[in-house]
Amino acid sequence: MGEQGHEAEERDMILCVRFRLDSPASDAFGRGGAEALFPPLIDLLAEFTPVVEAAPPCEALADVRGALRYFGRSPAELASVIRVRALALYGVDCVIGAGPNPMLARMAASEARPGVTLVVDDPAAFLRDRPVVALDGVGRATARTLCGYGLDSVGRVADAPLAVLQRLVGAKTGRELWERARGVDRTPVVPHAASRSVAAERSFPHDETDRTQQRRALLSLAEELGTRLRAEGQVCRALAVTVRYADRTTTTRSRALPEPTAHSAALTTLAYAVHDSFGLQRARVRGIALRAEGLAGAEGAAHQLSLDPADEKARRIEAVADKARAKFGPRAVLPGSLAA
Repeated sequence: MGEQGHEAEERDMILCVRFRLDSPASDAFGRGGAEALFPPLIDLLAEFTPVVEAAPPCEALADVRGALRYFGRSPAELASVIRVRALALYGVDCVIGAGPNPMLARMAASEARPGVTLVVDDPAAFLRDRPVVALDGVGRATARTLCGYGLDSVGRVADAPLAVLQRLVGAKTGRELWERARGVDRTPVVPHAASRSVAAERSFPHDETDRTQQRRALLSLAEELGTRLRAEGQVCRALAVTVRYADRTTTTRSRALPEPTAHSAALTTLAYAVHDSFGLQRARVRGIALRAEGLAGAEGAAHQLSLDPADEKARRIEAVADKARAKFGPRAVLPGSLAA
């Protein structure tokens, strides 16, 4: 038994910790409570391991291979200690997934329940029956191509010859897809890395079923992220919308932008399209989050020229509005529907 435990401590193990920042504790931090809570929670993880990669607004990856040996605990036991400390110090619960690499840890966290850590001990068994779209990097177009050839599950992709996948989706993408289907993710956990995403969230004071109010929140989020990206000289390649329901469950969907951008109108249009794809109807929604993914420097981004004068006019107005916000505050210029 001791030898088995020692072997478990030696293996690679990543924790994906998703802090639930919708708790009443965030109210004590005033406006922007979630943003104020996140840094000390990252510091809490750093007490267990120095290899922590923050993924704002509420997620972090922690490489705990050394911590397991140092503290003499299993991944689930160490996760329990982290959860108890987050609750005791900040009143924040968290959902934790554990796996031998970041991809598997994130997938485990997506399925874990509050108070229970989901540990992936057998990657092949964990992945085999999942739809192929569950893999990192597989969007709707790639999934549609694979499903057209009967490769609709991760297990079938893993069993397919590498050469076949490369012919279907390209040499590089095929290799990455084949490896991920077999539970291989070579992405390292990089402490103090530049953020690869930026996010913002709006909570409703009650169960919100009005689609208009939900879209109003999305508009506000898109404006906030667009302003922040432009101020930092960045663009994003994709957006992810997360809807939090009255029972505290969440649903997340992401979609790539036609081109990397920080243009608020383009972000808003895509955010609305993703929101519509949920088909919420009368669902009771308590919060909506918008995350800009795949950040890159704006200087290296190409923009497709448009013959539409309205688009050019909107971009000029946006530049003037950014200058006004920088001088007079973030609420100096707002879309008319938000100012009402």
